[in-house]
Amino acid sequence: MSFRREAHVARGGPDGGDGGRGGDVVLVCDASLRDLRALRRRSQYRAGAGVPGRGAQRHGANGEQLLLAVPPGTEVTATAGEIEGRSWDLVLDGQRAVVARGGAGGRGNKRFTTPKRQAPQFAEQGLAGEEGELELALKLLADVGLVGLPNAGKSSLLARLTRATPKVAAYPFTTLEPNLGVLEGEDGQIVLADIPGLIEGASDGAGLGDEFLAHIERTSLLVHVIDLAPELAGDRPSGAADGPIESMAANYGLIERELALHDRRLAELPRVIALSKADLVDDVTARAALAAFAARIGPDIPVLLTSSATGAGLPALATELLARVRSAAGKGAGRPDSPSGSVGDGAQGDPRDGSQEALLPEHMVFRPGLQAGYEVTRLDAGAFAVTGPAVARLVERFDLENPEALAYIEARMRRLGVLGSLQAKGFSPGDEVRVGDAALALFASRPR
Repeated sequence: MSFRREAHVARGGPDGGDGGRGGDVVLVCDASLRDLRALRRRSQYRAGAGVPGRGAQRHGANGEQLLLAVPPGTEVTATAGEIEGRSWDLVLDGQRAVVARGGAGGRGNKRFTTPKRQAPQFAEQGLAGEEGELELALKLLADVGLVGLPNAGKSSLLARLTRATPKVAAYPFTTLEPNLGVLEGEDGQIVLADIPGLIEGASDGAGLGDEFLAHIERTSLLVHVIDLAPELAGDRPSGAADGPIESMAANYGLIERELALHDRRLAELPRVIALSKADLVDDVTARAALAAFAARIGPDIPVLLTSSATGAGLPALATELLARVRSAAGKGAGRPDSPSGSVGDGAQGDPRDGSQEALLPEHMVFRPGLQAGYEVTRLDAGAFAVTGPAVARLVERFDLENPEALAYIEARMRRLGVLGSLQAKGFSPGDEVRVGDAALALFASRPR
């Protein structure tokens, strides 16, 4: 609230400027990121506040947006607060999602001048922005997912096919987090993900559980890595029949069951079988195992012999993967849950099915307006309650200790029909009217 003061100018009049709106909290998809580790440094994030208006009709600046970078494949769910129930799926580099909006700025007293109210002694207050809690889950964006039991040789295979450097050692252990690598081809690149080893019951949370099964939901092709000599590593499931082929088949069946139990769409993804550690058995045994296993699987799934130690079979596997991913992209076959259309404040799509411009169509975002409804309840003699978002926001915007502001609120409530509803319930001038935590003393004896 401000009035113009200038030498030799009488009655300069109101000149209070408007306040700026609060900044938004925005998640931005950044393809250079691979995890959500950076967001663990703080438990609370807040965008900038709007700047108050000043005299001479100087408007305050808007609050600074808070931009939080997340990797592609991040699913965001609002779990509490005013934003509860909203969700976003960020898959494209540069994609943005406004997860919490800043509050509206207040208006200066210059805005409330009328022919009858030429010197308003009140101004409008800004509103608080949205608050809430978010749950972020990362699902890797990879073309090919390497799956299999622990110690099947997935990390070694990824290290030989790409420039990735996952931990590899001469003793059995389980990878604790997914690793990504890029396989280079003459016609382009594809991304491979080494998914930590699965065990029986993983779909129900056993071992490292289903948190890693979620990482392969976005792939377009699975490479099932099977140890060619499981008895050497003690990987034969309990109850499996004797013989290397039976043990390999049992291992294969175990992983396939866990994939199907986690999500039936995973069972429909195309497969390539890589029989690993061929260097641990002689050539005759390896080829016999290849022929026997291929006969069990059927002609629709290619089965290849590989050795990460010697490099045998890796060029053929790389060629097979590149060809199959290119073929899937050419047919428009995306990952099983590739989103299309728009969600929240940005369009979604698969970044490998075409240019990002083609995947981000022009669209309009329609947000529901503020509900205009209200409800009047008689509490007791001389006390009433009014509920409704429009009325609550009206009361929140003004100083209830200011008589002119109260008169303005009363006039607005009359136009909204609230006073008519109060009078129908037995309201008398001077009765208490509660709106949220505020108590108003209205004097609605006659129209103004």
